[in-house]
Formats: sequence, structure tokens, C-alpha cells
Amino acid sequence: MEFADFADRVATIEEEPADLEITSLVADLFVEAGADLPVVARLLLGRVVPAWESTTLDVGPSLCHAALARAAGPNVTPDDVADRLADAGEIGTVAESLDLDGQRGLAAFGDAGPDSLTVAEVETQLRDLATAEGSGSRDHKEDLLFDLFNRATPLGARYLARLVLSEMRIGVGEGTVRDAIASAFDVPVDAVERALQVTNDYGAIAVRARDEGEAGLNAAELAVGRPVQAMLAQTGTAADAVEAWGQVAVETKYDGARVQVHHDPAGETRVFSRNLEDVTEALPEIVEFADGLDVPVILDGEALAVDDAGDPLPFQEVLRRFRRKHDVARMREAVTVEFRAFDCLHADGTDLLDAPLLDRREHLSRVLDGVDDESGGRSPLTLAEDVDAVAEHETTALEAGHEGIMLKNPESTYTPGKRGQNWLKRKPDVETLDLVVTGAEWGEGRRANHLGTFMLSVRVEDGEDDFATIGKVATGITDERLADLTERLEPLVRDQDGTDVTIAPEVVFEVGYEEIQTSPTYESGYALRFPRFVAVREDKTPEAADSLARVERLTEK
Repeated sequence: MEFADFADRVATIEEEPADLEITSLVADLFVEAGADLPVVARLLLGRVVPAWESTTLDVGPSLCHAALARAAGPNVTPDDVADRLADAGEIGTVAESLDLDGQRGLAAFGDAGPDSLTVAEVETQLRDLATAEGSGSRDHKEDLLFDLFNRATPLGARYLARLVLSEMRIGVGEGTVRDAIASAFDVPVDAVERALQVTNDYGAIAVRARDEGEAGLNAAELAVGRPVQAMLAQTGTAADAVEAWGQVAVETKYDGARVQVHHDPAGETRVFSRNLEDVTEALPEIVEFADGLDVPVILDGEALAVDDAGDPLPFQEVLRRFRRKHDVARMREAVTVEFRAFDCLHADGTDLLDAPLLDRREHLSRVLDGVDDESGGRSPLTLAEDVDAVAEHETTALEAGHEGIMLKNPESTYTPGKRGQNWLKRKPDVETLDLVVTGAEWGEGRRANHLGTFMLSVRVEDGEDDFATIGKVATGITDERLADLTERLEPLVRDQDGTDVTIAPEVVFEVGYEEIQTSPTYESGYALRFPRFVAVREDKTPEAADSLARVERLTEK
């Protein structure tokens, strides 16, 4: 498929306001995509590789602006592109407005022109860009982007620019792609959903639905080494759990970071974070623990930082390990990490997603039998049938320095990526929300060189890239932390008006609050009373941040 044709179809999809019609347009595109179907399915979601792959394009605004300016000709500079962006508000409009066909790209020798750029070539060159590293890699990346922009139509440039900066935003979310796959190839939505949960690859499942139908979707299996999204919990009470299930599985809620461990005795061990990032190199002790297992497994659990006495340390301590790419051995000495496994998704060739929780725990016990030690092991699970018994377990967990408890339905299956009623979390501390940073204000006085107040937003719809403001946070942040946050967020600044800046929605803050109030001040219609910065959620992407729907539910309660 020519990329120009793809861009024309995407523009039509973007302009369509009706959800059902958007799904129909995406389905039509899938039917006509041919051999490019897997690429088309991923590009619509703003991805070049499957969601489970940790490969990233790693293209910042400055690199994108440089490539656009170069493709536009000698009279345009990167600063000109940045100025246009400040006026237009989004990079796609800027790219579309530039005259990008006056230069000669890497593949533009001979008869090649805009119409010769294909979807497959875009994928190939962006994958090449994503793997570029070492000396000269930035120049190579700019060359690749220059070539793509130079060969693209104006509409093509619009979506290329958005794609490389992870700002696709065409009104197509994962649910739309799921429904479109079902419609395009006449297969049940439930079968598509299930296959996506198992593979976490929209492109591969689109092909499977087309070529193998429902039977092929039902045959999709987990693969050791390919992470799946974590099952999620929502806030609840012991009374809620006892009333709903009768018997409640109670586990400790650790103040750690969610990890998924994939071990193959004949291959290797890989460790993935909650947002599917490969963090194997940063957590060698978890690898060493898993290497003691003698069957292929996929384990769900928590990486927990502990002190010399084995007592739990705050969440931020374990995140110091997650961010470490160099001097891992030295950081290992500074921050000790233990692994606590609480679920088993696959064991010795058997997928367990559809097995009840207690059956999965039996598999977990067999897998870990004899290997539990101070570096890792099973998270304890007990069964309770009344609120008082649950309260006893909660007291024990809190006295041990943990965050709270998890309440789980003993009969529940494992549903990747879903936040349902079968897992509930109980925390006695101040309520928190995970919110996306979408703006900031420069400080004053001694903080004049730091971003000092941060605009917070919720997701408008689950899985979509639309955000609505819900308030600002400036308390709970030390000068040292402000310096770190400024360094982290300044490269994400899109535009500035006086001391106010707009920030690309890429960083998630955990924010405590006393109360949620209705408010006409913010786009969400709500405001946080006495908000307080808690932590940067390095383990969460904006897509995993809290939604407006959750805020509405909390307000109703």
C-alpha cells in the first residue's frame, strides 16, 4: 500500500465524528491492506512494533524539527519549525504546511517520488531508526527522517510527524482496532479480545483473524519471552469482597513495582515492567532467582526494595533500580531488591489465564517449591470469610511496613490489561490518583530556573490519547526533586506563553488528595482539594493513568 493512500484514509478517519463509522472505516482499510495489514493495524495505534516489544523510536522534538527543516529546504531552520509549532499547536499541521518535496532524500534518486513511498518502507526505515545507536546514530536517524519527509505527500508528512513523536491522535484506540478486526473478517469480538490478551500484538491478530478465522484466534497462546499486559485492581472494601464472593483471597499489597518474569531453562530469563519495558539488565537478582527454576514459566509479581534488615523501602527506591542502565552492580549494592511472585500465567507448556486464581496459585507453589529464599519467592495468600478476618491480615501487612492488602476472587481468571471487580486493593493512606502531566509553570525566586507548578490531567476515555485537566500540584516537592523533574520534563515542552508551558503527555505523577470537588475551572469538571506530589510513576504510561470515568466514580462514592 502506498503511504499516500494510507494517509488519505487516515485523514478521513480523523475527520469522522461518529464512533461506529470510524470502526467501519478502519475495517474497510483492513480489508484492503493486503500484505501490509499488520503494519497498518499498528500504525493506526501510533506504533511501529508490537506493544510488547521494548523497541522505541527515541525521536525527540529537536530531531524531528531538524529533519523537517532539512526537507523543507535551506530557507527553513529548526527554530522556524518550532515557531510554527507554537502557533499551530501540533506537529502534524506544521509538517503538512511545509514544502517538503524540494530536496532529494536517500531513496529519492532516480524516478522515486512521493507516490512511491510505501507503508512497508515507512515501517522498515523507522525500525532502522529505532535500532540506531552509537557514534553517528543521531545523524543516521536524521537522514532516515529526512528521506521519509522528503518523499511524503503533505498528508503523509502530517501523520509521519505525529507517528515519530508518538502523537498520532486520530480518534482510533485499541477498542476501535479490536472491533474493526472483528467486523472486517467476520469473527467474534470476544475471540479477538482473547487473542489480543494472549499475544499483545494487534498486527499479528489482524492477520490471524483474516487468514485463520475464529479457530485461529482461539488457538493463540502465550509465549515465554513475550510479555502481556498486567491484570489490574480497583479500590474496594473488605465488605464489598465478602459480599460478592463469600470467600476472599487476601494478599499483601507491596509498595513496589509490578514485574513480569519470563523464564525458559533452555533459553533465557527476561524481566518486564508494568508498561512492558524490558528491565532485565537492571534487576539481575530477579534473573538469578528465576534461573533456579527448572520449567518454562511466566510469573506475575512485585519487585520490592528492602533495607539491610529486610524491611520494605518506599516505592521510589525500587524505581532507582529500574532507571539504571549503567553501574548496575554499584546500584545493586545501594538498593537491594527482592521478588515476590503472586501469580503464574504459564507453567511448563500450559497457559493458565483461564484457570481460577487458586489453581494458578497451586501451579505457582509447585514451580517455586524449594527455591524460595531471601531474594525471592511466593507472596503469601490466605483465605478469609468475614470482614474481621480480612482486617487481621491488613493489620499484619501494615505492621510489617507494607502498603496494604489485595482482595481477590478465588475463582477469578486472569484478564490481562483489565481493571475489573475481581481484584480489589485496600490502602489506609490518603487516596491517590495517577495523573498525566500536561503543563507547568516556571517558578519564582530561587526556583526561577525550575518548573515549579505542574498541570495534571486525566484520560477522557480508557485507552485513548485525550486528556482533560483536573488541577495543579506544587506541594510535596523538594528543591532536589524539582531539579530532577525539570530536567525530565523540559525536553517535552511543546510551547510557552510567559511562564506557562504546555508539555507533551508522557509522564505520570502519583498525586495524593484530600477530596475531589466539582469545578468549572478545569476541563474535567473536577478539581483536587489539597493535592500533594507523591512520586513519578516510571512504571506507568499515560494510557495506564487514571481516567475521568474513575474520577466520576470516586466522586459519586
